[in-house]
Amino acid sequence: MRIKKAVFPVAGMGTRFLPATKANPKEMLPIVDKPLIQYAAEEAIAAGIDELIFVTSSSKRAIEDHFDKNYEMETELDKRGKKELLQVLRDIVPEGISCVYVRQPEALGLGHAVLCARPVVGNEPFAVVLADDMINGGAQSCLSQMVDLYEEEKCSVLGTERVAPEETNKYGVIKETVLREGLSKVDGIVEKPHPEVAPSNLAVVGRYILTPAIFDFLAETGRGAGGEIQLTDAIAELLKHEQVLAYEFNGKRYDCGSKLGYLQATVEYALEHDELGEDFRKYLQSFVCEAGLN
Repeated sequence: MRIKKAVFPVAGMGTRFLPATKANPKEMLPIVDKPLIQYAAEEAIAAGIDELIFVTSSSKRAIEDHFDKNYEMETELDKRGKKELLQVLRDIVPEGISCVYVRQPEALGLGHAVLCARPVVGNEPFAVVLADDMINGGAQSCLSQMVDLYEEEKCSVLGTERVAPEETNKYGVIKETVLREGLSKVDGIVEKPHPEVAPSNLAVVGRYILTPAIFDFLAETGRGAGGEIQLTDAIAELLKHEQVLAYEFNGKRYDCGSKLGYLQATVEYALEHDELGEDFRKYLQSFVCEAGLN
């Protein structure tokens, strides 16, 4: 089956960005002129996905509003003749794309958030996209690469990258059998292992394509690391029954769940921005010279 649905777990509290996230969802933090969640949605749409499933909480209404129509603003822009801005608004959700919102009643972790989407996903393979991990795949988005691989192999695919060995305690880490460059069979997966016991430095980073069998394992998974229902634990059970692949995608990841990663993404995307890029580059060059940083 073609991958038609993507799940976006967006119910987290965003504590690392307080106080900015006290009243504003972390997924709505802007990178230049678009919020993180819009970049994630655009990546899914570019991969051929036409149903966006947002797992939200009571404090995330701004996400629903962002993907909804704003008739008053559109009417005003139309009246003022601001056609380009009007089209920017209308392109947030292109024709033929539907948005569905599901509430996660308790903050019980990523695995629980994915399980909340089960009634909407049904018995289909689906993608999971974490907006915190912003990935610039260049000519082909990360998720599009993974969808192509799924269509070849018809099994779950985890987006991965090599991390510094001392950072394995921040990620789900793979025990692997290398099949070819950039592609491995997952023999095991551990959530946030200490570096001295980590099976490798191959980490899962915010992109998944999963078969619907994962839901049965999520439903049976107890609370793991951090007292949460971990998607990693359910994947560890899934791979006992089905092949799971680890794919080292082409592209650059920005950890926008951290302040440093967020700032790096902001600077690099600003440098590539059609309207701002040239002027922003000149500003950075002058700033570096004036501050004596060169």
